[in-house]
Amino acid sequence: MPNPTRFSRRDFLRGAASASLALGSVSASAGDPPRVRRYARLGRTGLEVSDISFGSSRLSGDESLVQRALERGVNYFDTAESYTRGQSEETLGRALVGHRESVFLASKVQCQERTPRAELMERLESSLKRLRTDRIEIYFNHAVNDPARLQNSEWGEFTIRAKEQGKIRFTGMSGHGGLLVPCLDYAIDHDLVDVVLVGYNFGQDPSFLQKFTETFDFVARQPELPRVLAKAKQKDVGVVAMKTLMGGRLNDLRPFEAGGATYAQAAFRWTLASPHVDALIVSMKSLPMIDEYLGGSGWEPPSAADAELLRRYHAVNSTSQCRQGCGECHAACPHGVEVGEVLRARMYAHDQGDLALGQTDYAALGAGAAACTACDGSPCASACGYGLDIAPLTRDAHRLLSGERTERG
Repeated sequence: MPNPTRFSRRDFLRGAASASLALGSVSASAGDPPRVRRYARLGRTGLEVSDISFGSSRLSGDESLVQRALERGVNYFDTAESYTRGQSEETLGRALVGHRESVFLASKVQCQERTPRAELMERLESSLKRLRTDRIEIYFNHAVNDPARLQNSEWGEFTIRAKEQGKIRFTGMSGHGGLLVPCLDYAIDHDLVDVVLVGYNFGQDPSFLQKFTETFDFVARQPELPRVLAKAKQKDVGVVAMKTLMGGRLNDLRPFEAGGATYAQAAFRWTLASPHVDALIVSMKSLPMIDEYLGGSGWEPPSAADAELLRRYHAVNSTSQCRQGCGECHAACPHGVEVGEVLRARMYAHDQGDLALGQTDYAALGAGAAACTACDGSPCASACGYGLDIAPLTRDAHRLLSGERTERG
């Protein structure tokens, strides 16, 4: 097998075209409207949710997106108080008027190590008001990356009271950081969650990479994740996957995605074929995107064409795709640059075309990667176990997201 890290862009696109044609033979028949074709039981909750569901992290006023998803059979809508500064919840609230009894809502709040229960209840009430509802089916402790946050007894007391009052039905934990596994272990072992929402994609699974990209020299980002997700299933904890597109850089394949089969659908099919996952959520940012994504609902397990398409995507994008949550490089920077967060902001702007979101996330980092513009890059030159050349990427992020001109590269 040729070394996949040496694929040219032309080779990649040629392969993607043939893979897309092969995938097209197993997609929905031409003329059939793309829609949800499978509903999955979400663990002990008993909720039957659409296998591909609506993520609203970018939702801000466009109710037609929610309405299209409803028309196509989506019944699970995921949001958070922090998404688009509350506009996500507000938009869902308006769009779901008249449909509330036929859908399930999930929202999130960050409960820190010392957050009091009274504050949590106030924030829940604010979410309920924005969502125009009296209850939320699943309420997540959001973006957990420290077991200490789960040890806050105020969260448990708050959820008991909120359940008694009928304001939430089930509790969960979301996360995709470097300490995801110990956080999941703690939450599951202490019976703190009914559902977990986790970052999970083909690009971080050792079995996928070993089978289809034997010549890669890689370090698995979350080698223990399959184990802890299997434990969740054993305890009947529902598992929802996010971050399934490995950065979501669709532009490399878009000119060749035809016939009803796309890179995104192949990535979704890999995730949904996992015995550890019940359903997935994905940000749906346009009407065509909703139709494309739902074209992957209800498919059978991945085919050889899927694997080839995913392998080629990984081969091209792995040299610029930061595995957020890895954290291997952080100790190498003498200036304390939060490399993973900087490159996450770059991903939103550069790979996904959302410059505004990238700039917003980058601004929240303070100095960001400003120090990289005056650094020769030697401290982090070999700090990435995946082989990323960090300094040019962080400099590019600073140039792109701060508006300043870098001194180097």
